Amino acid sequence: MDLQSDMNKVRLEFPILERILPNGKPLIYLDNAATSQKPISVINAITDYYTNYNSNVHRAVHTLAGEATEAFELARKSVANWFGLPSGGMVLFTSGTTDALNLCALGWGKHNLKPGDAIVLTEMEHHSNIVPWQMLAKEYDLELRWVNVDSETYQLDMDDYKSKIIGAKLACIIHTSNVLGTRNPVERLVEIAHEVGAKVVLDCAQAAAHEKLDMKSLNADFLAVTSHKMCGPTGIGALLIASGIFEQMQPVQGGGDMITEVFKEYSIYQENEHKFEAGTPRIAEAIGWSAAISWMEGIDLIAAHKHTLSIARNASDGLKEISGIKVYGDHSNEDISGVVSFLHESLHAEDIAHMLDSMGIAVRTGHHCAQPLMRRLGISATNRASFYFYNTMDESKAFVNAVKTIVERFG
Repeated sequence: MDLQSDMNKVRLEFPILERILPNGKPLIYLDNAATSQKPISVINAITDYYTNYNSNVHRAVHTLAGEATEAFELARKSVANWFGLPSGGMVLFTSGTTDALNLCALGWGKHNLKPGDAIVLTEMEHHSNIVPWQMLAKEYDLELRWVNVDSETYQLDMDDYKSKIIGAKLACIIHTSNVLGTRNPVERLVEIAHEVGAKVVLDCAQAAAHEKLDMKSLNADFLAVTSHKMCGPTGIGALLIASGIFEQMQPVQGGGDMITEVFKEYSIYQENEHKFEAGTPRIAEAIGWSAAISWMEGIDLIAAHKHTLSIARNASDGLKEISGIKVYGDHSNEDISGVVSFLHESLHAEDIAHMLDSMGIAVRTGHHCAQPLMRRLGISATNRASFYFYNTMDESKAFVNAVKTIVERFG
């Protein structure tokens, strides 16, 4: 699909983009790094499940259960295929990236790391890829090592990484920053980690929305991904694990569907993905995610990224011309995502966000669950406008003009 020439057609597939807000302003949605909007095909797929074959999956032999089970497991295959899962790897459904990273920490880390082992983190990490490892480190006496971020270039200090990874057992790395938009050189980071015998978990929550990730090419041991940032529903994500990892993990939750037999004295666990999916799984959400993947297969993601980058770059360049505004992130870099974080020297970020909302423009404000990075940058919060392929250049220009108006009136 040609995003430039068919933008009106693309936008029509996202009903919410036509919304007029209570204040009478048309919606300009620039909070895509928090969650993307959903095409009508995803909405219809979820409605179809609830309308026509709503049933629990696995075990039951009636027609609805069979249809639901088939659709649910097809969704698992869709996720595996979309992310290029190598042979022998597995897709463990979770509630999202946060749940996937916690599953990695408790299902693998708890049983494979011993007191004194080191985990490498970066100052760029989202709290979801920090707090679970802090909790594990405290309980099992593990060492946490932090890789510095250059506050001028907004890049990881590679020399610092090479130093910190020596002797470590695990590296936990964000693929693409939700604050700076920086795409880390993850292929090289994984290679360096593996050279010293460390395993790697990649937080790909932001990356999956902007590029076609291939787990085989990335060669990571774990990928944590989520549906809702890539046009799918909320409430579902996955931990993708490389071949040979599954056998090293133990379940985190107990209950139905993750067992084969339960006795008074002990239980025997499943030997497939269900071992880590206790209870009724996220059926409607999985079906919706599968529909989102099918929809995204019709999009040229390379062209989509170029389009997103062009309108994000327009916003970044425009904001830099406004007195008192500082933009965080290098938007001249072709690998950067659609995130544009900025701060005014005297106007509070939340005040700017409220005033933008009164103009129909939705942005996010705060520390973006990345407080170590905020401290490295010497700030406590930013405004964040995050663009996606269904946004337009006109929206980007309207956003810049709105910020300019706010600053001229109140700055």
